[in-house]
Amino acid sequence: MAETEIRARSALEGLMLPERLGLALVREAPEACRFSCRGAAEPLGTAVGFTLPTQPSRAETQNGRAALWLGPDEWLLLAPARDRSQLTEALRTAAAGGTCMAVDISHRHVGLDITGRRAGALLASGCPLDLDTSAFPVGMCARTLMNKAEVILWRTAPDVFHIEVWQSFAPYVVGLLGEAMRDLD
Repeated sequence: MAETEIRARSALEGLMLPERLGLALVREAPEACRFSCRGAAEPLGTAVGFTLPTQPSRAETQNGRAALWLGPDEWLLLAPARDRSQLTEALRTAAAGGTCMAVDISHRHVGLDITGRRAGALLASGCPLDLDTSAFPVGMCARTLMNKAEVILWRTAPDVFHIEVWQSFAPYVVGLLGEAMRDLD
């Protein structure tokens, strides 16, 4: 029997990501590992290598890793794909104490980066949150909707947002952003 090569592919492979030069640009985020973490912040923070945010809807970053506060005892951990094995082991050790847990959801999500001076306006076309910097400042994150798709939205710079979306909804979200991009002017 011939061996077949199996390779992971992005849910965005083959899709045209919308861009309008100078206004907004949508790109697939670099490959990452993702963990859904619940429980006590201290052991999880030790495993991650920095203190997890405890202020609602805020993100902390360090050494290319990010922890996004999603609830009183819930965080989304994002890290470079190369950190997956080391983080898996560190989180397993943290969970052994019985006060926290972490589940690798790398296969479930895909990340999008939206940049440009009209990035907020582009996202506002399908997102009910007030994305003005006074209401949604740099470092803020939230679980929200893009029309009918649940996403996690994080503002990483004044004109830069990161979206985490389930792979199965990624083509839908990209389509929404494409439609909104046509209406930006």
